[in-house]
Amino acid sequence: MQSRLQVRPTRKYVKHSLFSYALLAPSLLFIVGFTIYPIIKSFYLGFTEFGYTSMTPSWVGFANYESLFTSSVFKKVMRNTLYFCLQTVIPSMLMGFFMAMLLNAKFRGLRFARAAFFYPVMMPMIAVSCIWKYIYMPENGMLATTVMSLFHIKVGDLLSSKDTVLPALAFMYNWKEAGYLMIFFLAGLQNLSSDYFEAAIIDGAGFWKTVIHITLPLLAPTILFVSIIELTNSIKLVDHIVILTQGKPNNGSSTLLYYIYQTAYTFFQQGKASALTNIMLILLMFITMPQYLKFDKRIHYED
Repeated sequence: MQSRLQVRPTRKYVKHSLFSYALLAPSLLFIVGFTIYPIIKSFYLGFTEFGYTSMTPSWVGFANYESLFTSSVFKKVMRNTLYFCLQTVIPSMLMGFFMAMLLNAKFRGLRFARAAFFYPVMMPMIAVSCIWKYIYMPENGMLATTVMSLFHIKVGDLLSSKDTVLPALAFMYNWKEAGYLMIFFLAGLQNLSSDYFEAAIIDGAGFWKTVIHITLPLLAPTILFVSIIELTNSIKLVDHIVILTQGKPNNGSSTLLYYIYQTAYTFFQQGKASALTNIMLILLMFITMPQYLKFDKRIHYED
């Protein structure tokens, strides 16, 4: 048997490696301190009673999870989160895609249109919520007065009805988020080869056939990325609820992240809030990972 050669690292290699790790050390410290440690701490606190009634964490096992899974408020919050995702993910992606299709063409005023479509993205969600709070005001709000003057129809308080509060919040979110998704779709469209579309024109394919059979399949990597980003953004959004509704009416607008905020900082139940945070992390993992692993195999990536 031939003896294996043991190659000892040279001093130059060791010095280069240590220098590389030294450059990475600040970023690694931030990741450990602000990402990994909070996740581990939250996982531990989810199995404890900690908050207003107990200032030091005491182990209670799965009691927090049992209390949540039997709570009608938690079930309502999860339904609201699901409904809000359904009303935001696909509509905002469609809006962003067609805005990108429009801006991918050349016409006079293109720069102004790009700035106008992207401007809502630059505004903080708190400022956007304050603007739409005025728009949604009953009787004296911009929406109510406009509809009354044009159609003589009285618009009620959209944010106080359980049937309209989530669609109203979703419409505001789509208005702000579509420009953000538009950037990804526009970048994807501008990277597509024009040969495909020239061949489609020669074959006599119409606009919708070209979009369905050429544009969308070629944009599949972008669509996968955007769908995951948008799904996680819609679940972890809370600013608009704090400004507009505070979960009213009767938790009709409370989503999972707002319920976590309310449990931790209104009811001072940090143990239960940590359990909710763990549920949200597991939910995001089970939603995004199968979506990526399943659809990524069917996607064609151009060389």
